[in-house]
Amino acid sequence: MGGGTSAAAQPCRQALALGLDVSGSVDQAEYQLQMQGVAGALRDPSVQEALLQTPEIPVFLLVFEWSGARYQRVLVDWRALSDASAIAETSEILMQQSDRPPPGTTGIGAAMAAAGDYFDQVPSCWRRTLDLSGDGQNNDWPPPETARQSADLSDVTINGLVIGDTETGSTRSGSADFGSLVTYYQSQVIKGPDAFVEIALGFEDFQAAMTRKLIRELEVLVIGSLTVRTPKSRTGLTARTTARDVAQR
Repeated sequence: MGGGTSAAAQPCRQALALGLDVSGSVDQAEYQLQMQGVAGALRDPSVQEALLQTPEIPVFLLVFEWSGARYQRVLVDWRALSDASAIAETSEILMQQSDRPPPGTTGIGAAMAAAGDYFDQVPSCWRRTLDLSGDGQNNDWPPPETARQSADLSDVTINGLVIGDTETGSTRSGSADFGSLVTYYQSQVIKGPDAFVEIALGFEDFQAAMTRKLIRELEVLVIGSLTVRTPKSRTGLTARTTARDVAQR
């Protein structure tokens, strides 16, 4: 496990895995924009507020990059984001990532399969979420519509972040136009009752899109029949208050 408290040593409110597309359509500048984008999103005050609603029952985060079927690499191993220093440390690790891997294919299904293995390494959490960012359709094995049905992902919500070209309305990979890629992610990639697709209008918009995505992913947490909203639910109960009440039962 990455730095901080080990995943096996404390309860977990949500396990969140972020998978970043580094396939052949992503150049060096765009690679760095993704790393800086996730780092910047984690530093956003609204994201930090959502992450730290229940520090005694934290969110565990893992970040990995992916391209073809044979390439997935963990950048930040599972770590509890239980305080501002843990978030800052995670952000700094991502800011230091500068070497884009050799160009590869777009293996969305393989990224899902790798994520299934990663989730096996984190404790039982109230919620498990896989967040896949990409700018093209799958062109490697296995197909995502098959991979997402894996037993390892049976209780994992899969969300998507589609990156398009602001000038042409297409995707950088050339595999589809922007609208078609959004539809592809909606039909072939995401899964779960609360699953959704966020849109980035180019890699320059990646940080803003990731910020919106993290806030939404952390916003609603279902615990049994209770729905907890961060930072405040419609009943006026904060996630911290409700989580503590549940933990004491």
